[in-house]
Amino acid sequence: MRRAASYRDFWPLYLAEHSRPATRGLHLFGTALSLALLAAAAALGDWRLVPAALVAGYAFAWIGHAFVERNRPATFTHPLWSLVSDFRMFGLWLTGRLDAELKRHGLD
Repeated sequence: MRRAASYRDFWPLYLAEHSRPATRGLHLFGTALSLALLAAAAALGDWRLVPAALVAGYAFAWIGHAFVERNRPATFTHPLWSLVSDFRMFGLWLTGRLDAELKRHGLD
């Protein structure tokens, strides 16, 4: 992924790096599992689940990039924007707006 000067420029690049449904599915699963582990950590007071949440979130995403999309994760060039975008994509998916956002950026 090329470097972006602003988050506004980054977002369409991020979506393009997740153009295949299987890549997005792995990301969404990893994000959901990560959030569930964080909730469990808070509910149970078991902070050992926090590292597991980080591993779960990144492992599924990186598997998607390595074996499905065959590209390098944006985490390595824009770590914070990538994390924000993972949750943004998850939120769009949860609210049923992800397909429209992909289409808006010519990625349908």
